[in-house]
Amino acid sequence: MDIQTIQPTPWEYVLSSQSPNDYQISQENHIRWSQSPDSHIFSVDLPGLRKEEIKVEIEDSIYLIIRTETTERPSFKRKFRLPDSIDITGISAGYEDGVLTVIVPKMALRRRSFFIEPSDVPESLQVLARAA
Repeated sequence: MDIQTIQPTPWEYVLSSQSPNDYQISQENHIRWSQSPDSHIFSVDLPGLRKEEIKVEIEDSIYLIIRTETTERPSFKRKFRLPDSIDITGISAGYEDGVLTVIVPKMALRRRSFFIEPSDVPESLQVLARAA
């Protein structure tokens, strides 16, 4: 009986390499996005980093950039396009137990409304234009 051995491709070596000093984008770098009625929430698992090594930036008022600056490990960088109706000045971030959480508040939409007093409406209304 002849048994064939399957040789892994070079990509399988690269993707499966696990070095204790490598900071790879893998299962340990989960990125989660969720939203509540008031905000968008980005959570990124960045274990083993100090708070000073993580940078959160806003670019051109439309992109959220999360990156790491460390010399001991390869860098991590992700760029997210932000929705139109957000409050850029209210963005906050926190790093606790290896998880970075960025909260991007939604802008409160203010609708103008008015009330028509029924006594102010004339008895007979004149149609000025027909709807198409």
